[in-house]
Amino acid sequence: DGAGRVRGARLYETTGWPMRPRSVGALPLGEVRAVHPHGLAFAIKHAADRIVAAALLTVLAPVLIVIALLVAASSPGPIWYRQRRVGRDGHEFTMLKFRTMCVVAGNDAVFRPAPGSAPGGVEETDRRTRLGIWLRRSSLDELPQMINVLRGEMSLVGPRPERPEYVHIFGGEVSRYGSRHRVKAGITGLAQVSGLRGQTSVSERVHYDNAYIQN
Repeated sequence: DGAGRVRGARLYETTGWPMRPRSVGALPLGEVRAVHPHGLAFAIKHAADRIVAAALLTVLAPVLIVIALLVAASSPGPIWYRQRRVGRDGHEFTMLKFRTMCVVAGNDAVFRPAPGSAPGGVEETDRRTRLGIWLRRSSLDELPQMINVLRGEMSLVGPRPERPEYVHIFGGEVSRYGSRHRVKAGITGLAQVSGLRGQTSVSERVHYDNAYIQN
């Protein structure tokens, strides 16, 4: 609400399509069918993820090589950007991206997003390279996460993973935040395609992420 408090989810917001009508005598009821992230449907989804990721990595290999060479030439530093993120069941993993920023020695400052907003985008000083700006706008910097999908750490579609320090903060401030960790994190998700990228509302992201999982 306007005061920054996050209300609890109402019934119709948490059940979605898995809810079906039932009746006991003359009494109409709603039966909520549970989502099983470790069940057969998600096992099939994750197998398909790996097949598609392997195919895309094979087809896009020339593009990945060209981008890697351009990143290496854009500024001194590694080609890959590695960052710890939190995935399914709260397990941490190292997420991969193409590096889009200049490397600055001793850059240990911790970014603090505005209350109620997620981190992301340009944090503190803008250190993006000219190539990095284009890679971010086109989302091509995310392509190395296909490797995370092959490793079984991520899915093609799911909630975007967050850094451990922010997961700890948001878990205590935002209702049902931890529910998004029922499934593997995704390269993209319903929140992102709905425009919730960068420093946008955490509670809105959670609403979209949990709606995706439930449905």
